[in-house]
Amino acid sequence: MVTGTLLEEEVRRLAGSVPDPELPVLTLEELGVLRGVEVLAPGKVTVRLTPTYTGCPAIEAMSTDIEQVLHEHGIPEVSVVTVLAPAWSTDDISAEGRRKLAEFGIAPPRPHDAAGSSGGPVPLTLSVRCPHCGSTDTELLSRFSSTACKALRRCVSCREPFDHFKEL
Repeated sequence: MVTGTLLEEEVRRLAGSVPDPELPVLTLEELGVLRGVEVLAPGKVTVRLTPTYTGCPAIEAMSTDIEQVLHEHGIPEVSVVTVLAPAWSTDDISAEGRRKLAEFGIAPPRPHDAAGSSGGPVPLTLSVRCPHCGSTDTELLSRFSSTACKALRRCVSCREPFDHFKEL
């Protein structure tokens, strides 16, 4: 158990290591919903979270899980605050988070700025790559999957169904 005051970096590391309740393959840091932490006094911290969309039912579970992890590490007073601005975007998912989604069988979202900051060419395809075989020949089966932030797709090449984390 950690005693005394933790530095903000350590509190952020602990809070950020909490798995997302709907996508446990990702941590809250990798998902990009952890917006910041502040150590207010010894044993007293505030953690700021942004939901993936307004009304996301997982935000309550995220808050409870963060509180539990920080309590287990010797922080008795934890406040988790929901922050709606700036709004969360799928661009907030880290490169490691995108890699983990694909490895888990979920097609990661395409970045909004697919050309990058270099102003390079814009891709001409809107296809979603199959996380199983890599084919871009995929089809939409349902706009919603197990969660509102994912769609259900099928690969025409390998015929495997898969979730696609929708771009927001």
